[in-house]
Amino acid sequence: MSAEPIMEPVMTQDPIDLLNAIEEASPVPIRPEYVEGTIIVPPYPDEDHNDGIGELYIQFRSAGFPLAGFGSAFRAADKNGGTVASLAPDFYVRRRKASDLDAAYRGANGGRYPMDMLDLVGEVTSTNHKTDTGPKFRAYAAAGVPIYVLINRHSKTAHCYTDPVLPGDDPTEAYYATDTKVTLGDPLPLPAPYPTLDTAPFLDD
Repeated sequence: MSAEPIMEPVMTQDPIDLLNAIEEASPVPIRPEYVEGTIIVPPYPDEDHNDGIGELYIQFRSAGFPLAGFGSAFRAADKNGGTVASLAPDFYVRRRKASDLDAAYRGANGGRYPMDMLDLVGEVTSTNHKTDTGPKFRAYAAAGVPIYVLINRHSKTAHCYTDPVLPGDDPTEAYYATDTKVTLGDPLPLPAPYPTLDTAPFLDD
C-alpha cells in the first residue's frame, strides 16, 4: 500500500473486531490491515501508485487471467482459527472465484476472504516500504501464497518471490526462498503460466 501508515500494537480483543471498529469510526473510507500484532491504517495512495497498479492489472487481464483483481481484503488464520493477518493487497490473482463457502467466510470475518484464495499477491511500495518488505513479506509466505510480486519504488527494484517457507509455527519466521529481482523499468519474469510484467509504468517521468 502507499504512504506512511499509522500503526498501533494489538494486545487483546479479536483483531477483526478492532479493524471493523476503526473502519466504522472513520469519517472517510479506509481499509485497515493487521499483521504481526500491529494494526496498520494506510493513508490514501498517490496517483503514480494507483496508475501503476492499474497498468499491472491490465497486463494480467490481457494475458488471460480473469481472476486478477484489486480492492478485496484477505484473512489468514492459525491452526486454532485465530486471526494471524488481515491484508488488502494492491493487486492479486485468485485461485478460484468465491464459492458459497468463501462468501460465508467473508460474512463472518468483516468482509475478508480467506487468504488461501490467492495464487499471486502484489504490493507497490511508497513511504511504507519496510512494511511491504518485512511484515507483509513474511505474512504472505506464512500463509503459503505461492507468488509475491513486490514493486519497490524505494530501492527502484521489482521482485518476484516464490517458494514460501514456514520453518515452524511462528509466522514471523516465514520467508520466500527464491527472489527474482530486476531493476525497476526492466521486464519482470513470473513463473508460468503468468506473463512477464512490464515495470516501466513505475519509472519516474
